[in-house]
Amino acid sequence: MHIRQEYATLATLFYFRKGAVMAFNFKGIFRSSAALVLGGAIMLGLLACGDSKQEETKKQESAIETIKNNGKIRIGVFSDKPPFGYYENNEYKGFDVYIAKRFAKDLLGDENKIEFVPVEAAARASALKANKVDIIMANFTKTPEREKQVDFAKPYMKVTLGVVSKDGAITSEEQLQGKTLIVNKGTTADIYFSKQSGINLLKFEQNTETFQAFQQGKGDALSHDSTMLYAWVKHNPDYKVGIQSIGEQDVIAPAVKQGNKELLDWLNAEIDTLQKEGFFKEAYDATLASEFGSEITADMVIFAE
Repeated sequence: MHIRQEYATLATLFYFRKGAVMAFNFKGIFRSSAALVLGGAIMLGLLACGDSKQEETKKQESAIETIKNNGKIRIGVFSDKPPFGYYENNEYKGFDVYIAKRFAKDLLGDENKIEFVPVEAAARASALKANKVDIIMANFTKTPEREKQVDFAKPYMKVTLGVVSKDGAITSEEQLQGKTLIVNKGTTADIYFSKQSGINLLKFEQNTETFQAFQQGKGDALSHDSTMLYAWVKHNPDYKVGIQSIGEQDVIAPAVKQGNKELLDWLNAEIDTLQKEGFFKEAYDATLASEFGSEITADMVIFAE
């Protein structure tokens, strides 16, 4: 009894059987149990992480299947930027729209299985992030800043910045010093000239507002993609593109939500196919050729074989 009491105090239980002593240390048991619980928690955590990653992969892999199940593809375009994307007579038209319809045809078998979603320049990336659209085809110039927000596919168009003024009076960037320059919010022109000093920027959300303000004399000049400016001055002969190119040549490409690799891969393969078959030249001839003057040729605008 005395021995049992002493060992009980030490939290040890003894069994005496045929002269052999078997001891179980409670403290050891508690430690082992704690280790098992901790190990189980870690395993559950790892399994949960694994399930989360698998679920995310599943979501990405099912992007195209989701579009097919919905029976339509949602593509963000401009509604007020002729001849690239605009709404007229109850339908969307323009170069970007022409290409977007081909995407729908090749993915879903019908060019009409498409929902055009009008977007503003400054809201193109956010429309993808918020899952409001599957693809942006709103004359989206690829820039390092934008690459941090969306995933760009291969380009289908070339572009530079230009500057238009009354009678083409402004012919150099230096002449913009101290002047008021009108731009669209969130455009490449906005990004570029916001980094330049000595130029007063007047910004508008919509293309319609931008050009109306310019014609109303609210600015000395307007900067936009040179291709759009050439199309605009053809219908507004009192104005000329005095600066045809500023900075380096950029490219325009479709964009998808970051991480949507399946749709991005499909777009890249589709663009390769369309380029090889001369589709972009077809789209140019159908929507842009008549809008440009002799200053612009197809090889200045599109990527062709």
